[in-house]
Amino acid sequence: MVKIGDKAPLFEAVADNGERINLADFIGKHNIVLYFYPKDDTPGCTREACAFRDNWNLLKDYDVVVIGVSSDDINSHRKFKEKYQLPFILVSDPDKKIRELYGAKGFILPDRVTFVIDKKGIIRHIYKSQFNPANHVNEALNTLKKIKEEELSSSQR
Repeated sequence: MVKIGDKAPLFEAVADNGERINLADFIGKHNIVLYFYPKDDTPGCTREACAFRDNWNLLKDYDVVVIGVSSDDINSHRKFKEKYQLPFILVSDPDKKIRELYGAKGFILPDRVTFVIDKKGIIRHIYKSQFNPANHVNEALNTLKKIKEEELSSSQR
């Protein structure tokens, strides 16, 4: 698995709207919350996605792009996103190559792990918890707050 302080591995993937996205397009412009989850529309994954949705106004304060990744296909992502009105990007990773890049493969179930990546493309926080899906957004927000404080203090120098 990648570690805190590593450069985030770059990838290209198909998003829920059918368009290709490239992680490199966000680096230098936004902080990124990249979260891996097992499966669309299952109880834990729904709790996790809805926690990100319910905290969307707080997340927006940190100039962040949120990307959820699972091996579900685009149609599944589209339905999941519509059903729960998710305001962020979902990408399909059918061959689990993105999971592999980040070391988020898991054993029996695919890992539920969240990476917070700063604007420079550096991994600042990793939170892994299969059984506390709603806490992933709290972990991300705490890290984004620290990043923003660092940016403010360095701009005041």
